Amino acid sequence: MTARSSLRACLLLAPVTLMSLPLTAQSAEEAEQPLIKPLVDVRVRYEGVDQDPFAEEADAVTARARLGFETRKYMDTSLLAEGEFTWPLVTDYNSTTNGKTQYPIVADPENQELNRLQLTNASLPDTGVTVGRQRILLDDQRFVGAVAWRQNEQTFDALRVVNSSVKGLTIDASYIDQVNRVFTRDSPQGVYESESIVLNVGYALPVGKVTVFGYLLEFDPIAAAPAAVRDSTSTYGLRFAGERPAGDIKLSYAASYATQEERGDNPLNFDNSYYMLELMGGLKQWKAGVSYEVLEGNGQKGFATPLATLHKWQGWADKFLTTPPDGLEDLYLTVAWTAPKMTAVDGLSITAMYHDFSAERTSADYGDEINLMASAKKGKITGILKFADYSEGDFVPVFATRDTTKWWASVEYAF
Repeated sequence: MTARSSLRACLLLAPVTLMSLPLTAQSAEEAEQPLIKPLVDVRVRYEGVDQDPFAEEADAVTARARLGFETRKYMDTSLLAEGEFTWPLVTDYNSTTNGKTQYPIVADPENQELNRLQLTNASLPDTGVTVGRQRILLDDQRFVGAVAWRQNEQTFDALRVVNSSVKGLTIDASYIDQVNRVFTRDSPQGVYESESIVLNVGYALPVGKVTVFGYLLEFDPIAAAPAAVRDSTSTYGLRFAGERPAGDIKLSYAASYATQEERGDNPLNFDNSYYMLELMGGLKQWKAGVSYEVLEGNGQKGFATPLATLHKWQGWADKFLTTPPDGLEDLYLTVAWTAPKMTAVDGLSITAMYHDFSAERTSADYGDEINLMASAKKGKITGILKFADYSEGDFVPVFATRDTTKWWASVEYAF
């Protein structure tokens, strides 16, 4: 067995060792917790896609279940195990693994796999150590996230340490051995073998949180997925986000800057920057704001965020999951309304967004997009109606950025 495969085996098998721990030395607080906490998250979703130049529209109905458990702590240690299962019910779509290339892509392939298997220990003061297959969410998930919008979420085979021993200061460090992406193992793009270090340090101030981060991503070259090694990057950045009242208006604000260059076996040479500014204002049930995000490109490679929850950014039609070589500027407006408390539902909200896209390097018109969403929650059930309409600009950087309309309807139960 190679050193690399030995490390992967340790990351995945270490959680199982909890089973052999003696069921003693537990605190009174631990003893009051339930022995086993079930984890249940079930979602059924329709997604429709009308995309030029496909003659066929995609129609996908999928059901996804995440089922697992988390144990009570013993000796400050707990085990979490969870499987993930996705079943296609209506299959008129390209899942990226089913070969139906006559349809647009809906990246929800059939899937039965281990989603999480992690051991978490909190025996060190103000410190949590997690080893195994796990979910990692950092800040607003612009750089590291779970891609929870897709039926198969992104998880990481990793060792993670989070320390908060200094008041207001959180140090979050991870070594990532493998990235389990949304496309599943049946896809050449489904797994990235990794030797990556992710460091995120945040400090809370009265006016907001300041975060310094360094994401050193190194992916092994894979013949079937050459894009993996081209996303090997060193990214260093700074983020600030907070909120303050201004009379009756509640202001929220965020700003971020990062610089990025190639790393490891990446054959490309680049030095690109990223920056984002956002200002939102809330008054009673209304919230509105403006955001401006720029990902630079040098004509060969655009600023890359391969571990991000990308659906949150650059419009819900997902036209810019990979930053074009000439970079991307995204100016967008957001208006949201939240209903007052009602007996029929626990929460009801409506959101509208408008995006204007252009190339950072050349200022070419990349088009615009309208996003609409209505969300309602009752108890543990959440329903969503969602719409995205992308119109291509005068310059089309890649095939994917053609006129596209998408619709979604979903119901989710989480326990």
